Amino acid sequence: MSLMGAAAVQIRGRDDSVSVTELSLLTLPAFDAATPWRRFRAYRGQRHYSGSYWSATMESLVGYESRLELANLLGEDFDPSTVWILSQPFLVEGRDGSRKRRHVPDYLVERTGGRACVIDVKPAALLSDPKIAAALTWSGQLVESIGWDYVVLSEPEPVRLSNLKFLAGYRRAFQFAPVEVEAVRLSVQEPMTFGQACRVGAAQLAEPEYARGIVLHLLWAGRLTTDLSAPLASTAIVEPAW
Repeated sequence: MSLMGAAAVQIRGRDDSVSVTELSLLTLPAFDAATPWRRFRAYRGQRHYSGSYWSATMESLVGYESRLELANLLGEDFDPSTVWILSQPFLVEGRDGSRKRRHVPDYLVERTGGRACVIDVKPAALLSDPKIAAALTWSGQLVESIGWDYVVLSEPEPVRLSNLKFLAGYRRAFQFAPVEVEAVRLSVQEPMTFGQACRVGAAQLAEPEYARGIVLHLLWAGRLTTDLSAPLASTAIVEPAW
């Protein structure tokens, strides 16, 4: 394990001011008025695909700096334990033995119950690179030293990612009337195929396409569940989450 000295964290505020705190004193409320440390720019010839994703969790835009970050951001937005997300949350600086390091993590996530998790996203092919592995190890040790979780995410499982991309088209709750969402949810009281769920939902609303959209929204929201490791077909089994 690397010998680590004291580390300092810099957080950028909405007015572009920067606050500095010791890592050991860091708490989630310190990010109540925080903005991403780096701006998400697009320019001709850039190596990475960056942009903003409308998060259902945040009901606002969350930035990403690559397609891989976007894929994992989608997973975090879908995760029912995720209650808050901030991209590029802070800059941390400190010593790693005789070396000075600085790092901006990709995401800070708050989980249900107030648990904090710092996320870095790296292609799996790069994780064996000694320099990258050492930097990630240093970051993880710092984060875990204050009782927060730290994870490194790589390429998601392809079929699950494909399903999430499809379901994300139905993530916006404001597109569906709450009373109709509840009517469709109550109509699915036992395991049935996706096709059957759409049909029983349509019987409640007399609008088959709209009912299908609500079933897909309920799957995104976690109020209905299905096996996302297999393609989402009409024969897929869906069931109530509670």
